[in-house]
Amino acid sequence: MNQWMELAYRVLDGEEVTNQEALSILKCPDDDVLLLMHATFQIRKFYYGKKVKLNMIMNAKSGLCPENCGYCSQSAISKAAIDSYRFVTKDTILAGAKRAHELNIGTYCIVASGRGPSNREVDQVVDAVTEIKHRYGLKICACLGLLKPGQAERLKEAGVNRYNHNINTSKNNHPNITTSHTYADRVNTVEVAKKTGMSPCSGVIVGMKETMQDVVDMANSLRILDADSIPVNFLHAIDGTPLENVKELNPLYCLKILALFRFINPTKEIRISGGREVNLRSLQPLGLYAANSIFVGDYLTTSGQKETEDHKMLLDLGFEVESVEEMKASLVHDENKLKYNS
Repeated sequence: MNQWMELAYRVLDGEEVTNQEALSILKCPDDDVLLLMHATFQIRKFYYGKKVKLNMIMNAKSGLCPENCGYCSQSAISKAAIDSYRFVTKDTILAGAKRAHELNIGTYCIVASGRGPSNREVDQVVDAVTEIKHRYGLKICACLGLLKPGQAERLKEAGVNRYNHNINTSKNNHPNITTSHTYADRVNTVEVAKKTGMSPCSGVIVGMKETMQDVVDMANSLRILDADSIPVNFLHAIDGTPLENVKELNPLYCLKILALFRFINPTKEIRISGGREVNLRSLQPLGLYAANSIFVGDYLTTSGQKETEDHKMLLDLGFEVESVEEMKASLVHDENKLKYNS
């Protein structure tokens, strides 16, 4: 039995990965990556079988953000050529939900740029979510930034099931990426959402000049934060942003990162997110031997694969899309877990 299988079985027995073992995953020789992914799949299969959760983004507000995040084309310091617009209409959000329903997408993500939502913007989300729940019964994830008192409760009451606020990078690397808010601001926002009963979603962007130790620290921070869903983004360097020329990733290293997050967070939804097409490239299918969730379609200001290509990829792998019934069962599980932990 190789070292990766031994480690996988120990993780399945409830052991936590040591820092040295975590670094060894990221340093796995390229020739052994298939062995690593096979071991990683044993953990993924134990908890999720061959099911894949599908997610779709609605970019409800683009650009116009006062923050200075170095990776983001929507930030105040970005010179990227993107479409900027204020909060879209309710009909636009509903049209996106209809499309998600038609594609059998389990989770519909309403995302808005900015430091945090105004009360009026929360009103708009609440109004749209109420109708989406009535028409389609989709699982709703909101990603609106830092929340003001009372806003999380309103979102929860309207039917928002999950709140996303990524830590993005390690605590150590955070000041190199943005100075307009703190790492603690991000962690606190996830905790606020958690207290209301919304399922916590928090992830990372790798490829932003972080060290391997930073990547390990990110995975462990999300384990401690107990995020139910962990989106793993790979930097898609956009012209006009401070990180426009940063291209540190390659497909095999991206697979090692996904494996690391599965080993450290074995029971969690690991989602391959932004940048998968340009960083994993032809190795995208192998990523699903670690992850059990993907975004379908476009991202915020960058394009993804066509929805039909994503479905073909899953079919070719012999994987199955999570059904509506299974999605609803996972909602109940998340809510019961949050009630128990509170």
